[in-house]
Amino acid sequence: MPTYILLSKLTDEGWKTVREKPERIKEVNKELEAMGVKVIHQYATLGQYDFVNIVKASDNETIARVSLEMGSRGTIQIMSVPAIPIDEFISAIRKK
Repeated sequence: MPTYILLSKLTDEGWKTVREKPERIKEVNKELEAMGVKVIHQYATLGQYDFVNIVKASDNETIARVSLEMGSRGTIQIMSVPAIPIDEFISAIRKK
């Protein structure tokens, strides 16, 4: 299953939700799993993004659906980035 990095920024409404109910963060992980995305790692970060999630999904379409669904709620903005394991990347370079 391909790996993706989800870089997330909370909106003002999202911050309000997290402040009032911090466990909501883990509830969202369950929603992701229900949409076919396996959360491998999750980090709260300081800086440009509020959260970084390392996830696995069957394809780009699944990640696009998740980003659209989550973003449409108005509490978060997500940038989805496909990630290639370094050994696969090196192998791909050698083939050329």
